Amino acid sequence: MGTSLLLLVLLVTIIYLFASIKIVRQGYHYTIEYFGRFTTTAQPGFNFFPAFLYRVGRKVNMMEQVLDIPGQEIITKDNAMISTDGVVFFQVLDAPKAAYEVNDLYNAILNLVTTNLRTVMGSMDLDETLSKRDEINGRLLTVIDDATTPWGIKITRVEIKDIRPPQDIINAMARQMKAEREKRANILDAEGARASEILRSEGEKQGQILQAEGRKEAAFRDAEAREREAEAEAKATQVVSDAIAGGNSKAINYFIAQEYVKAISGFATSPNAKTILFPVEATQLMGTLGGIGELAKDALKDAAVIPTPPSPPRRKGPFENPGE
Repeated sequence: MGTSLLLLVLLVTIIYLFASIKIVRQGYHYTIEYFGRFTTTAQPGFNFFPAFLYRVGRKVNMMEQVLDIPGQEIITKDNAMISTDGVVFFQVLDAPKAAYEVNDLYNAILNLVTTNLRTVMGSMDLDETLSKRDEINGRLLTVIDDATTPWGIKITRVEIKDIRPPQDIINAMARQMKAEREKRANILDAEGARASEILRSEGEKQGQILQAEGRKEAAFRDAEAREREAEAEAKATQVVSDAIAGGNSKAINYFIAQEYVKAISGFATSPNAKTILFPVEATQLMGTLGGIGELAKDALKDAAVIPTPPSPPRRKGPFENPGE
């Protein structure tokens, strides 16, 4: 009888000891309550708390967690209806606060994110909600993190997964995008044509400038040539005039003969001339040429006279007088 009682007491003691041992898994914190009042937090590993006096209140997950935000219908500032959903990343930093400062932590976070999502996106236009997701995420993160600080949790990230406008708005946006792209294409075409015309005009301008400079240079050269020719003509005329003034009338004949020869050369080189009739007498031309010869003799009168070789003796005939 005593042995059975001893074994029973030993068994009860062993059961009590096992009941007092609390093994906490890594990543969790357990709140320990003493007769229903929170006293301490059990850390991961081996913990011993007397059974029946202490019990585990809440098992709090201390790892970072993800909470899905279901789709919401939101009216934007410009009265456009959109559907959106998202996710929230959070982590419990203070297990007692997360266990005792709020009832149903997950539901509280979900409702807090939903209401603030409507507030933030409802204050923006449709275009802003579609193009400023980072701004929406940042504003939601700030507001929700401040609101959940008393609960002992940290909101690490808020992300909008999808924003779905109505189909008619999507079609209108597609038409708008197409029109905008066509507008840009037309602008680029117009700018290209404008640049091409400018370059072509610049090229024509440069060409005209070069042509004008060429004509200017050619005119300058022609004027200079005519000037030189006029100077030569004036000098020749002066020489002839001096010769005439000195009493040499043959100089005028030389001058007239030179001009006469030039006129005949012009007739000869004409492509339409087949037969040339001169309304002058041959004796006049010969006289003019004779004047030219006289001028040449006068110019060479001071030159040495070349002696003419003697003529060979003439053979007499048989009937001629030898004395003659």
